[in-house]
Amino acid sequence: MANQVETAILGGGCFWCTAAVYLEVKGIDSVESGYMGGQAADPSYEQVCAGATGHAEVVKLQYDPQVISYRDLLEIFFTIHDPTTLNRQGNDVGTQYRSVIFHQSPQQEATARQVIAEMAHVWDAPIVTELVPAQPFYKAEDYHQDYFRQHPLQGYCAFVVAPKVDKFRKTFAGRLR
Repeated sequence: MANQVETAILGGGCFWCTAAVYLEVKGIDSVESGYMGGQAADPSYEQVCAGATGHAEVVKLQYDPQVISYRDLLEIFFTIHDPTTLNRQGNDVGTQYRSVIFHQSPQQEATARQVIAEMAHVWDAPIVTELVPAQPFYKAEDYHQDYFRQHPLQGYCAFVVAPKVDKFRKTFAGRLR
């Protein structure tokens, strides 16, 4: 019997950061960087970065729920980004960098609401993460896929992505591939 695969779609700022972490998680079958939540069909990176499309940078995760639960994916999500800053992560500012969970089912929505409520006790400021139904997903350009592994010495990767990956590795050592 083949493993069941489920999908999670999360936006936690720059998709290079989010993808880099989830590519290291045991139970993740694939990670695609892309765009979701806006009005423009098949937007380009430049259009999304300009902030006019309404899309967020997201990662689409295909995962095996027998190995890692949706709840565990969300706990990682709330550890690797700041869910209390509206439309920004660090120096990345704009709605394209918002904290957002695009749920695929009523069960995912209920789990996300529960995890958000629990995380509210962890953070010093209110959580502003949006929780909305999944919308059409637009895969980002090929050069954005697995960007951190391809460009670890690029400035943004070295100073922004690498520390997030290191934090994940230290906090979730048991979840590494």
